[in-house]
Amino acid sequence: MIVVAAILAAGCSGSGGGRIAARDGYASERRTGVSASPRVIADGQPVPKGGGVYKLGSPYRVAGRWYVPREEPGYDRSGLASWYGADFHGRRTANGEIYDQNALSAAHPTLPLPSYAYVTNLANGRTVLVRINDRGPYAHDRILDLSQAAARLLGTERRGVAQVRVRYAGRAPLDGHDAHERRFLAAQPWYRSGYADARPTVGWGARWSLGLRE
Repeated sequence: MIVVAAILAAGCSGSGGGRIAARDGYASERRTGVSASPRVIADGQPVPKGGGVYKLGSPYRVAGRWYVPREEPGYDRSGLASWYGADFHGRRTANGEIYDQNALSAAHPTLPLPSYAYVTNLANGRTVLVRINDRGPYAHDRILDLSQAAARLLGTERRGVAQVRVRYAGRAPLDGHDAHERRFLAAQPWYRSGYADARPTVGWGARWSLGLRE
């Protein structure tokens, strides 16, 4: 049995293994053996899109549990999702991209990177399309870690965790272009009717003006 330490140290470490809900704080490195990657973009600076590689990866172990990355075209699972934000903003993700808390992205323990997934908040029916470009979460059997922007749009930011449905939607482009996510969001009735104020102020991936109601 092989622990893929290199993956965790170089990329998956940046995924914040063991991240737990914002309300609970972040799990310590001692609990998971996974630390955050170095910050490469300073606070307040724009985060470049793309820059990563297609990656599946070998089986790896975190906090005594094994994860097996694999292609799952029919992936459709419901469970708890948490979110991660400023503590990991500007750090490398598991596939070499840079995490942007203001982008529609997410971390998943095993799905291909980068890929798309539809995420539905089962409490209110809202769905967003996210770019999965990171590994995690590794706490409390959670199945997804949302970016802060995705959590806010879904109405889960204040609670920290929520029951969601995650459906795989195919590979995402390496250039990080987010027009697909934007078009899907703009087509959602709940967004068009009550979230017109959720506009990016300096480009989609920069700082958002998210005056969102939950």
